[in-house]
Amino acid sequence: MFTGIITDVGKVTAVERRNDVNKITIDSRYDAETIAIGASIACAGVCLTVIALDPQPDGRTRFDVEAAPETLALTEVGNWQAGTAINLERALKIGDELGGHMVSGHVDGLATVVSREDLGETTRFVFEAPKSLSRFIATKGSVALDGTSLTVNWVEGDRFSVLLIPHTLAEGITTWGARKVGDRIHLEVDQMARYVARLTEAA
Repeated sequence: MFTGIITDVGKVTAVERRNDVNKITIDSRYDAETIAIGASIACAGVCLTVIALDPQPDGRTRFDVEAAPETLALTEVGNWQAGTAINLERALKIGDELGGHMVSGHVDGLATVVSREDLGETTRFVFEAPKSLSRFIATKGSVALDGTSLTVNWVEGDRFSVLLIPHTLAEGITTWGARKVGDRIHLEVDQMARYVARLTEAA
């Protein structure tokens, strides 16, 4: 489980295709001694498992993850290449501060940036969600976008908006400063909305 609070911006350094799996090497500021083989790290909101660690002389850590066919088919992970910057978050530990909302790292689909409006201190993004997911998105509710916990400002049909503060947009804090119209973003809807919808259908 995660909270949607980004703790590092990693960079893909290598991608190796092995049969139907991509092995991806990611450079991070994390301390290798705090990462166990088998640990889960949310990479742009996608929960991936660490399979190897490579501590660097400068104190940084490169770690390997594998993306299976389902992940490659349903997310943007298959398009990652050397140089791709991605939001990172370590898994939640008991006792950690829950600063965002409960995020599983299981991406539901892809939302598309349809507009970006820089308002001076803040920036408004408008997204279009798949029709199958838009019903789970509510005004003032939470969504995880590329692993970032964000509050929905308004919803109109399949479109919704979020407002980002300067801290979130800052280089090195998240990847949002570089996002533009047409980009496809990993979307995870709020888990409570999914459960409520399922209970309603069952009833």
